[in-house]
Amino acid sequence: MNAAGKHVLLAGGTSAAGLAVTRALTGAGARVTVTGRSTERLSPLVDAGAVGVVADATSLPEMSELAAELTDVDAVIPLVGGWRGGGGLAGQTDDDLHALMPAFEGVRATSRAFDQTLRASDAGRFAIVSSTAVGRPLAGGANYAAVKAASEAWTRAVAQGFAKAARETETPLRAASLIWRVKALDPEVLAAAAVALWDADASELNDRVITL
Repeated sequence: MNAAGKHVLLAGGTSAAGLAVTRALTGAGARVTVTGRSTERLSPLVDAGAVGVVADATSLPEMSELAAELTDVDAVIPLVGGWRGGGGLAGQTDDDLHALMPAFEGVRATSRAFDQTLRASDAGRFAIVSSTAVGRPLAGGANYAAVKAASEAWTRAVAQGFAKAARETETPLRAASLIWRVKALDPEVLAAAAVALWDADASELNDRVITL
């Protein structure tokens, strides 16, 4: 099994990382849909072969509406991100925390909206980009590490849900939820990891933390 023919949703994927992942996936024969907040920001992704959809990846209603339209999605990768920090523990302001929260909100909204879709796929995948800061949080990045830790916990809960559904229906596990941890995000490394999502069975990937 490989990426060819798979339909991948990049939620909030208008960053350099999203563009690299789009190019790699379309090059591997996958179909890519990317959400963003404006047609202008989506334009480079469309030029790279993706279908662009103006939608808010942090909004459950908007992601649920999209899931009702895209019934054949095989993978969801939320790419809402960003970093704010510094100043030690005293410098971890509420404004910084609120600015970082959309990354967690994107994980929650996309996983909830597409849960049934990914379970219905022959090889569903849900993957998030986290940080090595979760394993070694620093005072100057406490807000950031906390948001990433919450995203990881949520993603592991998605994994447990996939496994539980397979057990209850006495069917093979076909969907996997996993975490990519990076120290510094390299778009090309992330792109290669996205293409490789189907290089292993769901049973080998579900609930895994992979350091890129």
